[in-house]
This record gives sequence, structure tokens and C-alpha cells, in this order.
Amino acid sequence: MKITRISVFQKDLDLSHPYFLSGGRLKFERIDSTFVKIETDEDIHGWGEGCPWGVTYLPAHGKGIRAVIDEIGPLLLGLDPRQSNHIDRTMDLALPGHLYGKAALDIACWDIRAKAAGLPVVDVLGGRYGEPTPIASSISTDTPEGMLAEIDHYRAMGYHVHSAKVGADVDMDIKRIRHLAENEKPGELIFYDVNRAWLPAEAIQVMNATADLPIMFEQPCETLDQCSTVRARTTQPISIDERLETFEDILRIQNNRIAEVVNIKLNRVGGLTKAVRLRDFCLNSGIKMLTMDTGGTVLADTVVQHFVQSIPREFRLGTWLCHDLLNNEAEVAPGQGSRNHNGVAVAPDLPGIGVEPEVALLGEPVAVYT
Repeated sequence: MKITRISVFQKDLDLSHPYFLSGGRLKFERIDSTFVKIETDEDIHGWGEGCPWGVTYLPAHGKGIRAVIDEIGPLLLGLDPRQSNHIDRTMDLALPGHLYGKAALDIACWDIRAKAAGLPVVDVLGGRYGEPTPIASSISTDTPEGMLAEIDHYRAMGYHVHSAKVGADVDMDIKRIRHLAENEKPGELIFYDVNRAWLPAEAIQVMNATADLPIMFEQPCETLDQCSTVRARTTQPISIDERLETFEDILRIQNNRIAEVVNIKLNRVGGLTKAVRLRDFCLNSGIKMLTMDTGGTVLADTVVQHFVQSIPREFRLGTWLCHDLLNNEAEVAPGQGSRNHNGVAVAPDLPGIGVEPEVALLGEPVAVYT
């Protein structure tokens, strides 16, 4: 089997309402998503999606994805898409770094590999652990009362895991955390995502002021060095999110005992091939995992559900469905893929990813390589 054609599509995805994170310093209303269709000489095709969360959240942007594909896409023509390690190495040799730009190509190849085997992607990833995965809501930074009202909105949809965005200022964050913790329901999990907004002194102050609460903090500071400083002076579990990109990062997180949980985002780490290596290290090191993507439609969300269901339940903390935050015009595959079912999600049983975007909803390709 050989790759014969790569088509690239672009679609702006509008959020249903403005979204604030990192203590409110970052605001988002629209995200730029790139879709890739890879075709082969055996009439099997695959789809992938890459969607950074805006341009200010990470060193990634939609135009950058398409520039990376323009650089390395032609080099994949003639290769066997089922050979994921070979595809991954070819991309890394052709263009070091730029992992977020390679993810959609990698994922489309996994879609082909699974379809050729007649299996869902989760089975090709090693096999399905059958329990559904709790979906984490994503609660925008607001007043304590406003954030609780947003949690109530998600509770009505069946959610019982919530990612509350904090990091605005020390006093207000302590009030937010205590207000939400006091109103937490039995069997519910609320964790507090700082998105790098605190300095170490601020993180230590907030975490020690709430040390009596059984809660977890995600990415309290900008760098792993800063998070390590916080880890040495606090007691609550820490999750590393934005600063987990490479295998070298997970080695450092474990060797220096920086965190007990990591958030593996497929677009940020370069796709499924690299994510599997991170997954297996975590399984062997006793590290729990959140599993998400940086953004996107039901296509990106469904790929994540295949990945997360390849992880034993005791290692799974939760997942996220970005498409729940999008307006209806952002739909690309009506009725397909992993959706919210009373607060949990599962991967489809169909061969491949189980999502076939409607090309008419994507528009004309912005680039084609043959």
C-alpha cells in the first residue's frame, strides 16, 4: 500500500460563547482547524485533524500546521501509511520539531492502518478497555458564582468531572477554589487548571492556603523548573499539561517527581505514534493520565476516545470534548463519532476512526499533493 494523494482543508470553528483561561488573560472566540485526507493506491483513505487552541495558548497556529504539511507532505507520497514508525521518522528527519504540524498526517495514517485491518483504531493501538471515559467540562475563568453556574450547566448534561480555570489573582483564586469545593457533589471531581498563569510564589501561596482540600492543580506555572519548585513546597497532586511535549519531558517529570498526573494532548505531542510512547511510559511508571486534544471538531475528539480507551481505567482521569464548545456551524460529521452520553464518551466500533467528514461542509481543499 502506498500514499498517492494528500488533500488539505481549512475551516474556522466558532465557539458558542467567548472562552477565557489562564486567569482570564487569554480570550478565545474562534479557532482555526486543518483537516487532512490521505488516499492510497488500494482505495483506502484516512482522515486527521489538527486544531491549535487559538494562537496565544501554545507556540502553535493553524497556518503553521499547513506550512508544515506543505514542507513534509510531498515526502510521504509513495510510503506505506501503515508503517507508523517509518512515517513518524520520515517527518522528523525532514523537519525537526513542529510536532503540532505533524499530528493530522500521523492520525490519518492510523485511520488507514485500522481500516486496512478492519478494526477500530483503539484495537490497533493495543486493544480496548471497555469502560466509558468521564468527560471533563472546561469552565472558563469567572467569578466564583459564575463558575459554579457553568458547572451546573454541565451537570445537567451528565458531567461529573470539571476543569475549572483559575490563575487570575491569589485572593480571588482562593475564593474561587473554596466556593467550588464547598459546592462539589458526591462522586464529582473538580480540578483546578492554572494554564501556567501563576509565578511559583503565587502557586505555593494558593495551594498551601487550600491544602485542607482534597484537590488537584494542573500546570500551575510556566516551566517544569517552576513546577518542580512548587512541587517541593506543596502537598496536593500536580498535573503537567502544556509542558509535556516530548519523551524527554516525561522522563524529566518522572525522574524529578514533578507531577503525579500528566495531560497528553494529541496535537501537541505530534499525533498517536508519539502519544503511544508516552502512554506506555506512564503505564510503567504509575502516572495517571488526562487525555485530550488542543481543540477541534468531533473528528479530533473521536481520535482521542480511541486513544483513551486503550488505557486501563485506573490510569484514566478523564477526557474532553472540544466540539461541545462549538456552535452548530462547526459540525463536519453530523451524527458520527464520540459524543457526550450522560457525562461519558466511548470510541466507535467502526473500522478506523469511525468519522468521515462531509467534504461539502469543509469546502474546497486549500492544498493537494500528488
